[in-house]
Amino acid sequence: MVKIIDTTLRDAHQSLIATRMRTEDMLPIVEKMDKIGFYSLEVWGGATFDACLRFLAEDPWQRLRKIKEKVRNTPLQMLLRGQNLVGYRHYADDTVKKFVSLAVKNGIDIIRIFDALNDMRNMEVSIKSSKDAGAIVQGGISYTTSPVHTIEKFVEMAVEFEKLGCDVICIKDMAGLITPQAAYDLVSAIKKAVRLPVNLHAHMTSGMGALSYYAACQAGVDIVDCAFSPFAGGTSQPALEPFAAALQNTPYDTKFDLKNLLEIGYYFLQVKQKYQSLCSPVAEKSDVSVLVHQIPGGMISNLYSQLKEQKALDRYSDVLAEVPAVRKDLGYPPLVTPASQIVGTQAVLNVLMGERYKKITEQTKDYCLGLYGAVPAAIDNKLLKKIIGNQKPITCRPADLLKPELEKAKREIEEQKIPANSEEDLLSYALYPQIAAKFLRGEAKAETLSVCEAAAVTAKQTFSEEEFIVSVDDEEFRIKIRPAHEGQASTKEKETLKPPKEQAPAGAIFSPIQGVVILIKVKAGDSVRKGDTLIVLEVMKMQAEVHADRDGQIKEIYTFESEIVDAGDVLMVVE
Repeated sequence: MVKIIDTTLRDAHQSLIATRMRTEDMLPIVEKMDKIGFYSLEVWGGATFDACLRFLAEDPWQRLRKIKEKVRNTPLQMLLRGQNLVGYRHYADDTVKKFVSLAVKNGIDIIRIFDALNDMRNMEVSIKSSKDAGAIVQGGISYTTSPVHTIEKFVEMAVEFEKLGCDVICIKDMAGLITPQAAYDLVSAIKKAVRLPVNLHAHMTSGMGALSYYAACQAGVDIVDCAFSPFAGGTSQPALEPFAAALQNTPYDTKFDLKNLLEIGYYFLQVKQKYQSLCSPVAEKSDVSVLVHQIPGGMISNLYSQLKEQKALDRYSDVLAEVPAVRKDLGYPPLVTPASQIVGTQAVLNVLMGERYKKITEQTKDYCLGLYGAVPAAIDNKLLKKIIGNQKPITCRPADLLKPELEKAKREIEEQKIPANSEEDLLSYALYPQIAAKFLRGEAKAETLSVCEAAAVTAKQTFSEEEFIVSVDDEEFRIKIRPAHEGQASTKEKETLKPPKEQAPAGAIFSPIQGVVILIKVKAGDSVRKGDTLIVLEVMKMQAEVHADRDGQIKEIYTFESEIVDAGDVLMVVE
């Protein structure tokens, strides 16, 4: 008998609809899911924490508690990015320990822990903290293919996970790369090396996921991950219903009642209609080209969306070709969060800027400095110098360089008078200060999902309440709506009245790419030197700095924090 983890409420909708399923659409069905007999329900972690706060105006902790109230028999599972937790950077050990403790307290029973670079040092604290909190721990191997990733290396990781006290070994094939033969060989090798159950997690991105699962069953795999069919396939997991049916009357029979599965599947089919505007034609189909570019399910829909917002969908194939080139340049990191975002964002910049590594993100620099962990293979010295200059990569565990963070977060909350009323609120702020502060103040609003079918128009509210992206057929238009005032315009309104690029004044600083302004580091009147950081943009969840191109003084600023700017927008003037 093979056990099944259902991923519909976490990875499946993360892969297909950018993690936008709301709690209100989960709660009516979870009691029926609880009766199926799953090994676990994956309901939390990954991008769900970020998406709840950023896009849905929901408290992720409350989501977990509400699901736990209704699910009494099936363990709840989450995905944890090692020292990155549910974020995109390393957090200090005090944050890791407290987050894990609260996750278990609020209802998590099983924690799957992985690291984007397969650096064991980045998982030690979260594994120990999870065990101390009483959770079942899955040690996650980020599966990928490259000259330096071998079965022998993956088996060594499995042995190390067993020594660290993990309860299950998970092969995490986030991009759907594993072939049936590779699945058979790897599962067989790990089963021989350790005494722990083995879980295979794969995606259907290449179209091979279900076949690889069956080969893994023949090799003795204990657990596999599936999703209900409306949220399965493409860049998501293999579909649950046909896989369970295929295993009937075999040694791997799940013993599930297919009628009950079909009833739940029909519910999710109705739910999916609500999110149709978020469905990507790229994410919903399998494409064997993933074996070349290796872009994982959760990223490929985001990549498509980002290029669409950049008005650069015609460069999609160029970006797909650039991703493996950047990955090779950076030492073959597995393309999983946050390494996938680092490589993907750098590839987008390389293509859109018209020159490779003309613009380098801060995360790419940090990666090359070893601040995310040990890179799998050496980076070419010439490229390394271009990216980090004369700085030297670190050799210690990255988190050893981080000071405790929670006391500082508490002080900031008090100073800013943010209404944080629990330890959970504190952790939300520690992980996502700007987004959580907005949420805790009650300023966050759920993005619009409404669709006007008659006009074929969808409107999506963005970070700034005055800005909308309006799509008519396949063409997008960015509009700004401001209230009319008599007399003097407000400061914020003046900042948004940007001069057109062709009428830009001398000394204008332009946005190199479409993104969200998350930090303005100068004010009008400040003196700056060439190379100083003026503005920080968020692009595809990564940060890109805009620097002064001359010595001078800030004459005028035409943007504000939280504004979405387009490539070529005038941000400020340095005189």
